Amino acid sequence: MINVGIVGVTGYTGEELIRLLLNHPQVKISGLFSGSAFGKPISKIFPKFSGKLELVCSKADIKNIVDKCDAVFLALPHTSSMDLVPQLIKAGKRVIDLSADYRLKDSKVYEEFYQYKHKDKPNLKASVYGLPELCRAEIKKAKIVANPGCYPTAAILALAPLVALGPVDFNSIIIDAKSGVSGAGRKKTEEFFSSRDKEDFKAYKVGVHQHTPEINQALSKLAGKKINVIFVPHLLPVRAGILETIYVQKIQNSKFKIQKPVDLYKKFYKNEPFVRIKAQGEFPGLKDAVGTNFCDIGIMNNPDSVIIICAIDNLIKGASGQAVQNMNIMYGFPETMGLL
Repeated sequence: MINVGIVGVTGYTGEELIRLLLNHPQVKISGLFSGSAFGKPISKIFPKFSGKLELVCSKADIKNIVDKCDAVFLALPHTSSMDLVPQLIKAGKRVIDLSADYRLKDSKVYEEFYQYKHKDKPNLKASVYGLPELCRAEIKKAKIVANPGCYPTAAILALAPLVALGPVDFNSIIIDAKSGVSGAGRKKTEEFFSSRDKEDFKAYKVGVHQHTPEINQALSKLAGKKINVIFVPHLLPVRAGILETIYVQKIQNSKFKIQKPVDLYKKFYKNEPFVRIKAQGEFPGLKDAVGTNFCDIGIMNNPDSVIIICAIDNLIKGASGQAVQNMNIMYGFPETMGLL
């Protein structure tokens, strides 16, 4: 049994972490921390937890966190985690950060896309990217895990088998991604559904989205060479879920021919509890994955290209569920504990 704290409990990821951890048999939620909800019982903020958790939210004072918690989830806005991580690591705590602060290994790239100077480069260097399907051994030993972004989780899992084996043109990758509005946070979601935008569908941050370098970093490491994808996100008028359609050109003179990509994917992910590969000719929709920690993938094999369609829940596999999955790995619990 471990004592776990959540810093930043009033957002969607904080709420989802509470829900998942309340069902985890090896976890006691020992501290909830929030500046905006200081002094309020969590059951008043989220009435659905009434009778299940009656903790009062505390300020994110480092001594308070250290005294109460063995492991700490940071569900904070980008750029905020750097204020706490050095002190938590120094105190011997293990940290799972759901922000982007420790994902990008090149601090200059982080500063370019987040317009903020990185001020904790030692822990940035020591952090481990928290995508269990590719980084399990490193996660197990990590003191700080950088939980992946939602779009990158889907994109990387959808592309990993092809990129690892190398039979495709890395310069041809196009990721057409759609997300429910909860990925923008609670305030933006409420604004969206109270506006005329709820009848709309549009692309945003075209060519400049901050998840692009994260996808490039992970795929480049897997391929052993630099990859730059074309990534275009869109906002769906639904609350949750991500659906990505990814297009990749084959290398026609490659020694390795892709005969049955579905079989290739099934073999690559055969031991992964949260990746499901659809049968030939079947493709996932949002409803297949929303409400679960699963990543569902369907593949179309064309003569000159491969099309991959991937669905996840942006708040679960794309955020809080994956964070719990990482905690399970770090502490030696069954990986599916609290998630099935």
